[in-house]
Amino acid sequence: MNSQPPARARVRIIPRLDIKGPNIVKGVHLEGLRVVGDPAEHARRYYEEGADELLYMDIVASLYGRNNLLDIVERAAADIFIPLTVGGGVRKLDDVYKLLRAGADKVAVNTAAIANPEFIREAARSFGSQCIVVSIEAKLQAPGRWEALTDNGREKTGVDAYDWARRAADLGAGEILVTSVDREGTLKGFDLDLTAKLATAVSIPVIACGGAGGAAHVLAAVTEGRADAVSVASILHFKKCGLRELKETLLASGVSVRRPPEAAPLA
Repeated sequence: MNSQPPARARVRIIPRLDIKGPNIVKGVHLEGLRVVGDPAEHARRYYEEGADELLYMDIVASLYGRNNLLDIVERAAADIFIPLTVGGGVRKLDDVYKLLRAGADKVAVNTAAIANPEFIREAARSFGSQCIVVSIEAKLQAPGRWEALTDNGREKTGVDAYDWARRAADLGAGEILVTSVDREGTLKGFDLDLTAKLATAVSIPVIACGGAGGAAHVLAAVTEGRADAVSVASILHFKKCGLRELKETLLASGVSVRRPPEAAPLA
């Protein structure tokens, strides 16, 4: 496979903050969650280190039927001037409206979209495709075949992730966020076959998530996985490497990214 990505816009590095109550949490395979720290502190640090966007996910929202991130988003939007994507428990157009009004730039949908695919079309028409990110939690079922899960990886759907990505794009999604449930939190690298399959199936940007253990994994997600953006969590939360190191690795390999601030620490 060609080691260089096709010509495209700058690759984005997006820290992911999984939120439960007032805390950032992190697990493995979307399970076994442990508290990492304060969302505001981490968000500010990642912003100052050169994050291109931030991704907030209320990971228990589907259990309770609501998103509890409005206050967190409002505080972040007040002093963090990069795009914010927010997801979890988004079930109706009013949920999208409230999150955008609170300061989100994009809203991620999963469970409600699979239950009612027309929700994607309705949301895109109401707020613009650029605001709607379809989140796909994909679990390998057989070689080359992944099932889309819902409720933070807890519920099977029987829906093929590849087919679902194509349909979501046709319905008006602006981006696809694909999380490998098998790789999430393992630090063993992204599921490159999964990411590449979805990235070559749709004409909208694909964000790879789940498995980053270092800069080489992020580079592989872009070059081999064909991702347009990469979402990372554990390697930043636990300071295994910093955003500057990630971006400098990509730049050294000829991948276009927004340069990190000169003062940003390597870790």
